Amino acid sequence: MIEVTTLDLLVIAAYLLFMLGVGVWFVKRINNTDDYYVAGRTLGPVVLAATVCATIIGGSAMMGRAGIAYTTGFAAVATALPYLLGMFIFSGFAGRIQRVGERYGIESIPALFEYRFGKGAKCILAAMVAFAMVGTVAAQVTATATIIKLLGGQIGISYEMGALIATAIFIIYTAASGLFGVVYTDVVQFFMLIIFVYLMIPTASLEFLGGFGNFWANLDKSYITPHIDGEILGDIVTYLVFTMAGAEMWQRAFAAKTPKAARKGMFWGTSVYAVTIALLFLMGLAAQQILPNVVEEFGTADAVIPALAIKILPPGLTGLALSGILSVMMSTADSYLLVSVQTVVSDLGKTFHPQMSEKHEILFSRIASVVLALGALVIALYIKSAYDVLMFAWAFYAAAAGLPALAALYWKKATKAGIIAGMLGGFFVTVGWKLAGQPFGLGATVPGAVTCGILLLAVSLATCRTAPTVMVELDP
Repeated sequence: MIEVTTLDLLVIAAYLLFMLGVGVWFVKRINNTDDYYVAGRTLGPVVLAATVCATIIGGSAMMGRAGIAYTTGFAAVATALPYLLGMFIFSGFAGRIQRVGERYGIESIPALFEYRFGKGAKCILAAMVAFAMVGTVAAQVTATATIIKLLGGQIGISYEMGALIATAIFIIYTAASGLFGVVYTDVVQFFMLIIFVYLMIPTASLEFLGGFGNFWANLDKSYITPHIDGEILGDIVTYLVFTMAGAEMWQRAFAAKTPKAARKGMFWGTSVYAVTIALLFLMGLAAQQILPNVVEEFGTADAVIPALAIKILPPGLTGLALSGILSVMMSTADSYLLVSVQTVVSDLGKTFHPQMSEKHEILFSRIASVVLALGALVIALYIKSAYDVLMFAWAFYAAAAGLPALAALYWKKATKAGIIAGMLGGFFVTVGWKLAGQPFGLGATVPGAVTCGILLLAVSLATCRTAPTVMVELDP
């Protein structure tokens, strides 16, 4: 039985209290909605890189992907590389997003859709963003609850109680300080993550196994044999297309102080993520040899990394490592929760109540952060696999929003009718494909994204002469 020492629990408690204090401290920086949603457009490349990386490596990405490496092997890498490629592509046009936001006062993807295609397109996209972001928060609640259950199992803390504790933590500093609190807690969490998780645990794992040579000699090579099936292909397309319209990364780009800062921050943050893919794969495979009964003992492969930390690290360092793991969930949950709040209050709420004052908007945003986090809690209580929750939330959004987001930014012939047809077509085909049990074993995002692209292209070309839309024009 794996147990956590009192010293480790005290380290974790101190860390969580410190992070809540940092978040609450930034309340005084919030003077208007620009501060709350895009941190006053003040983020430089270093801060941006840290928050980008901390957001990318979320609980579902870290614990869920390590769990996949533990149970199935190569699929963990096959689904990570498309996201990596997509983020490098995104870093290439992040500067344009920053320039569009600064020139036109735009703070979100739905706001860009309203400028180009009207309120109808904005509201459809905003509804999709809100649900996808809440689902992603739910994935972080699931991952955090798994850790809290593991930590508190000795005193009877259940998964459900862990989920409630996680939700309360996410609410407090996201509601209080907006993107200022989110970003600067991300910076602290980024360094915790790199030092105490991605450097310390792999090193200690190989040492525990007697070195890389012993690890390699005892490794079942079938776990590293490349293979792709329909489900993996669906996940690959989901990750690749999602990066084009990831609302949390668009928000970071809008918050950058310059186009150059946006490009550099995105590129550096993604580069660090590239290294972590290999380290996660290593940890999952090492855990097969160190902890062969994780699923039987904890009920889920998501527990692999925290269980590994408890098994191989001495007291004190275990607490720091587990704090680093918790920081992953916190840094991602707060980012996605804030985006969902912005979407509901600013993008949807102000569409129907345009005279809403900034004071009331910030108040409603804080209320919405509580309501939406509770919605994420409900999802987490029903779907207890972090990776399953994430893919459920991302599949339809990637199919319906990825290509339209690129079109809104770059294609002058895109029309309101084409955008709406593409989004709705991609959404309904994805949902229908899932309800049909994913025929041929093919992930639902693939037919959804294809349908979206065909409808977007065909309808826009058919209507661009009779119903042209305004383009975002930038100086060369």
